Amino acid sequence: MYEKGLKIADFISAFNLEVLNRGSEFDSARLTVPDVNRPGLQFHDFYDYFDPRRLQVVGKAEDTYLKGLSSEQRRKCFDDLFLYDIPALVIARGLDCFPECIESAVSHEKTLLRTQETTVDFTSHVIDHLSHVLAPCVTRHGVMLDIYGEGVMITGDSGVGKSEAAIELIMRGHRLVADDAVELRRISGQLIGTAPEVIRCYIELRGIGVIDVRQLFGMRAIKTESQLDLVVHFEQWDSTKFYDRLGIEDHFTDILDVQVPIVTIPVRPGRNLASIVEVAAMNNRHRKFGYNAAQELARKVDIRADGGSKF
Repeated sequence: MYEKGLKIADFISAFNLEVLNRGSEFDSARLTVPDVNRPGLQFHDFYDYFDPRRLQVVGKAEDTYLKGLSSEQRRKCFDDLFLYDIPALVIARGLDCFPECIESAVSHEKTLLRTQETTVDFTSHVIDHLSHVLAPCVTRHGVMLDIYGEGVMITGDSGVGKSEAAIELIMRGHRLVADDAVELRRISGQLIGTAPEVIRCYIELRGIGVIDVRQLFGMRAIKTESQLDLVVHFEQWDSTKFYDRLGIEDHFTDILDVQVPIVTIPVRPGRNLASIVEVAAMNNRHRKFGYNAAQELARKVDIRADGGSKF
C-alpha cells in the first residue's frame, strides 16, 4: 500500500522511462493522485484549476504547438510550468526534447522524463497503474476465493473452518485469491481483493501446515485478484440466537464506504460448509440479476392466502 504516494524512482522503473534530467526532489517526489495532465492550456498561460500534483505529459499536439513558437516563447512556456511544484514532466512518443525545455528543467531543478509509448497508451497505462497503487486499501482477516465468477470472502474467528472450506472449494474447481490476509482496494467504486505478495498462493491448514496451492493444484486453482461481491461470515452455532431462515432482507457490511452483501453461516458438526458457500455465491449472483427466491416464495404465499391460484 502506498500511503503517501508512489515514488518517482519506482514509477520510472515500472514504465522503463528515460531520465533526461534529475530534479532536486528526484529521490523524494511522489505521485499522489491517479491522474495526469497534458499542459496544452498551460502553454497558453491558462493556470486556473491547474493541479500541480498531477504528472505532466507532453504529446504530439503540444509538441506541434510549441514548434510554432519562438525560442523565447517556448522558454517562457516551460519556465511558467516549472514554477509549479510538479512531480515530473514526461515527453511521449520518444519525441525530441526542446533545448528550452532541458534548460528550463535544469534551471528550475525539475525532473524531466521520456517514454517511447504513444501519448494515449502511456496516459491510459499510467492512470490504470496509479488507480491501483494509490487506491484506498484495508486488510481483512479471512479467505477470498473466486466461486462461479463471484468474489467471495469468508470471515470468522480463528479455527472456525475457513481454510478447510476453502480447500474443499478449490478441489471443486474454484480459485483461491488470498488466505489469512485479504488486501482490499477501492477502485472506481468497487472493492478489488488480492493477497500480500509474500503469502500469495499459500494456505494454512491446521494439522498439516502451510501448502502451496499453485504447486499442489496447478495454475487453475489460483487467481491474483478478484472483485469482492459477497462476504460469508462463519460463526459457531448459538442455539439462543435467531438465524434468518428465509433471507427476504438483504444484509450489508461497510468496507471502505462500499456496501457489500453479507450472509452469516452458523457452523456446527455435519454441515457441509463448502456446499453452503457455493450456494450462497450462486444465490448472490441471482439477486444481482434481480431474482430473489425468498421474495418470490413470499409472493406466492400471499397469493395463496388471498385465495388465488395454487403454487
